[in-house]
Amino acid sequence: MRSISSTRSRTRSRTHSKPRGRAAAHGLAVTLALAALAGCTTAAGAEVSATGTGDGKVTVPVRGGTAVIDTASLAVRAHPESGGELELSAPAATDLGRPGPVTEIRGGARWTYPAKKLTVTAVAERGRLRVSMAAGRDGEVRWPVTGTDASASDLQLPRGEGLNIPVRDAFWSAPERGLTGEPMDLGTGALTMPMWGYTYGRRGASYLVPTDIGTSLGFASDRGRLRGTATHTFDGAEDTRSYTVTFALTDGNPVAPAVDYRDWLSEHGRLGSLRDKIRANPADGKLLGAFHAYLWGDARTPQGMAELHKLGVSRMWLGYDAGTDPMSARAVGAAKKNGYLVGPYDSFANGQDPATADSPSSAWPGRVYPDYCVIDAKGKPETGFGNRGCYLSSQAFEQSEPAKHYLAERTRHMVANGADSYFLDVDAAGDLFRDHSPDHRMTKAEDRAHRLARMKRLQDGGLVLGSESAGAWANQVVAFNHGSATPVGNGLWALQRNKEVWGGYAPEKAPKTFFKPVDLPADLAREMYDPKYRIPLYETALHGSLVNVERWELSFGKLPQQKQDRAMLAMLYNVPLNYVLDGPTLKHDGPELAALQKYFAPLHEKAGTQRLTSFRWLTADRAVQRTVFGDGVLTVTANFGATASHDVPAGCVSAKLKGDRQPRLLCPKKVVR
Repeated sequence: MRSISSTRSRTRSRTHSKPRGRAAAHGLAVTLALAALAGCTTAAGAEVSATGTGDGKVTVPVRGGTAVIDTASLAVRAHPESGGELELSAPAATDLGRPGPVTEIRGGARWTYPAKKLTVTAVAERGRLRVSMAAGRDGEVRWPVTGTDASASDLQLPRGEGLNIPVRDAFWSAPERGLTGEPMDLGTGALTMPMWGYTYGRRGASYLVPTDIGTSLGFASDRGRLRGTATHTFDGAEDTRSYTVTFALTDGNPVAPAVDYRDWLSEHGRLGSLRDKIRANPADGKLLGAFHAYLWGDARTPQGMAELHKLGVSRMWLGYDAGTDPMSARAVGAAKKNGYLVGPYDSFANGQDPATADSPSSAWPGRVYPDYCVIDAKGKPETGFGNRGCYLSSQAFEQSEPAKHYLAERTRHMVANGADSYFLDVDAAGDLFRDHSPDHRMTKAEDRAHRLARMKRLQDGGLVLGSESAGAWANQVVAFNHGSATPVGNGLWALQRNKEVWGGYAPEKAPKTFFKPVDLPADLAREMYDPKYRIPLYETALHGSLVNVERWELSFGKLPQQKQDRAMLAMLYNVPLNYVLDGPTLKHDGPELAALQKYFAPLHEKAGTQRLTSFRWLTADRAVQRTVFGDGVLTVTANFGATASHDVPAGCVSAKLKGDRQPRLLCPKKVVR
């Protein structure tokens, strides 16, 4: 899948990571956070102490207590109802100058920083403190500065599915992790959601950034403790002169920030529903219970479909690359007869000279290349996938589509074999662009809007749509994504570039880059797959909106040493495994795939449209973990430890659907090859 794998080089250096969670309060469930955060209404008449005392402090009621903002520094402190005080943000790391007078407004207060031409409003909104800034000129603010309270114990970060990192863990402060290096852009895929959180003893805080474009999040080790600082760039030409951050108090559960974010999405009409998608397009329902696989060689033939059926595989999503040998209409027909979904890989983001293009997906008619190339600030085309060709402007396509129909014609051509699904690379993830071309200027926000519009057209056209590492902003227009389940470690991209270790693009019908097994270095494996660091933030926010899967180049068989943990995490989070198959691997790995899919299918068919309502550590060492979906529709307990615990053998998963008399047990070591 050369065309697929070559797309990854553009965002790798921007992806960072993090891991772990609390030690003692492992019995708290996310259901408590739901109760704490749900159903809040906008508060009116917040106390503004500045109007009475002149001390420049603004007090705003929040769910579970009050928040106090010092207008002189933008430091934010919380006073929980249970007592005590928490520093939600240290003073801004930017010199804002002397603040202007504070004016009371409905629900909060407003003031200015004249030297920076900044106007700030702080209001109570649905139980949160919402702070918004409007800039009168270009500039930058470094705020909030988080994790500075002495009681901070753990950081929650949505790298891939989600990580919980003890703030004093030297492993994560080391430069090799990349966490304390280059800041992560909240708007362009470095994190799957524009939020983070901290645990403060038995309490916690959630930080959401609705204005994610133009905002980054960086971490530093301060006296051995990880603290995070957001930076927002006010840029009139980029339309980012507004900046908003919300603060919420939580119960300290590690997934509480994701509960807060899911609630925020729902409150603002931005939370999709897989049930609604299935109602609109019943084919989306075939994702429930399905594993995913990219097919090569003899696996993408009618005989390959017969083999999967013979193995007893009930549901699959089957993809294939955009090369010169797509699945035939006969093979697609055989797959659909089995109840499987079939979809091509495609991308609207890359263009090359059609005479020399190395992939059909990069060759476009007419003068799409080079006329549609994104132009950078220096007047040069943005170099495309794998340093070939250019990135294509979504603005240029949107302008020409009503007359030229380039995208519609491409799609019709790609599904002429009867495919009923579509994997559109980049659109729901990768870099957003500001285009300086006088023929198709656009901001990053406009780029995102164009991508959403064209993905919705594909969705409305009846295709089961998926994309790469879908950011939360795309959850309403895709039914599945490949990548957001993977917390990519800092050294992964360098490892993939080492073809001797990772494999290259030969042989054509089974490229080693996908098929060659690799043993991850110990630190990288720990970064990505150590269960004590993993938490289901993405599933807490978006389970029941879309189906989340690992990256395609990290198929289940690619990392043999991680098979047990990956299988257990998939069952715990109720997400599918992703395979890569050719003729020989179908024969060798087919029985394994069939056994795992047989276990997974009934669980996902019942719970795939439900929200994740509880995540708990059941033991102090975090080796035994439990999730609940819906109102007890599915309960899953995973024992990653070395001894039996909570009636689950070591290295096994126990799942119980509502109505089951006995739990269903899976011990991956007995199944995986």
